[in-house]
Amino acid sequence: MPVPWRYVNSWLCNGCGLCCREFEVVLTFKEWLKLVKNYGISVTKAGLNSFYIAKNPEGTCLFLSGSNQVCLCGLQNMKPMACKIWPFKILDQPKYGRGNDALFNYDGRRLFVYIDPFCPGIGWGKPSQEFVYKVVPEFIQIALGLREKQVYSTSMMLNNLFAQTKRDYRII
Repeated sequence: MPVPWRYVNSWLCNGCGLCCREFEVVLTFKEWLKLVKNYGISVTKAGLNSFYIAKNPEGTCLFLSGSNQVCLCGLQNMKPMACKIWPFKILDQPKYGRGNDALFNYDGRRLFVYIDPFCPGIGWGKPSQEFVYKVVPEFIQIALGLREKQVYSTSMMLNNLFAQTKRDYRII
């Protein structure tokens, strides 16, 4: 069960790919349409009320590549919202209890921020300044559609690798 942000000292994506192996990625209709347009219908699957990214025979996201040490997302430029904000859950109501500990005031708005304890990138304890003033606000901004570019809400190592790869392709 997700826990309130106030129990988390820090969070940093280590590129382990666990989230890409263990969870279904729910797509909005717009995200589904974009994926189908770019990659074809076979990269998605339909559920009863939702669309999802399809998985390969090993059970991982079709767009996951790399090794067990460092995993890369092939959708870096069009990553679905579910992927961008995982392991965080940004809500208008305290869905998972402990509302006072989950409450986060952002720009005059009362939001409830939880984090999935399944993620190995969590550092438990009293929230650090960086976590409170940089990490959580960025997840909120992405969840609210106020920003797209990820800095703190993705792997720093993978972010740098992706930027380097983009530069390398421009040179060619």
